[in-house]
Amino acid sequence: MLKVNETKTPQTVADHAQIVRPHPHCAHHIKGDDCRVCQVRPLGICAVLEPDEWATIEQISQTVPFAERDTLVSETDDCTHFYSITAGVARLIRHLPDGRRQVMGFALPGDFLGLSLGKAWSFSVEAITPMTTCRFARHAIVQLVDQKPHFLMRMHEMASAELNLAQDHMVLLGRLTAEEKIGTFLLEMRRRWARIDGHTSQNVPLPMGRQDIADYLGLTIETVSRTINQMQRARHLVIVPDGIRLMDAAYFEHLSPSV
Repeated sequence: MLKVNETKTPQTVADHAQIVRPHPHCAHHIKGDDCRVCQVRPLGICAVLEPDEWATIEQISQTVPFAERDTLVSETDDCTHFYSITAGVARLIRHLPDGRRQVMGFALPGDFLGLSLGKAWSFSVEAITPMTTCRFARHAIVQLVDQKPHFLMRMHEMASAELNLAQDHMVLLGRLTAEEKIGTFLLEMRRRWARIDGHTSQNVPLPMGRQDIADYLGLTIETVSRTINQMQRARHLVIVPDGIRLMDAAYFEHLSPSV
């Protein structure tokens, strides 16, 4: 098992960089049956559509796969398409003029990319694991919103959830200690995976690398590794092959002000 205080890159928190956990939630192979068999549909932008409306959304969507480390979109690109993630995990990043980067968040199955955008992307999206997306032309979504007000309401709901995540991220960056930041992040990821899986588990999959986590939390990779090691020595968590197992939920809930 990889020790979390090692600094070889790229790698995950728990083990080698090749750990991949694409979430097998979308049977997208059969065109015409996409919405009927898609297991993330109840979580995503299409959740409010009735069965007799699925054909409409399928007509304007295109299944687009991405390999690990592929770039879905780059910041400043024209926003001509939106993406609904049906499998896999991505990171949302913004590059700074001096070459540094800020990881703004992680997109999981069911997430929709494009809700808060103007005419251009303000961040880049990179695949952490192999991914599958439903891609929608922007003009087609605009037309659908005009035709189906309940679809617009769903977009508002998802935009509100996205805003809440952004506000929580501001608290993470601004006022918490390293221990609080990491504890809050782990609870946040557990909550988000539970929404997808339908149950809360002690195990928290972490397909992103330690550098990703550090850049998301505003910490150094050394601080992330040291803090996770300390938590493991105190038996608050255990590092497992695909992430972290939380052994002391009360400890993490005490650390977190918002999750």
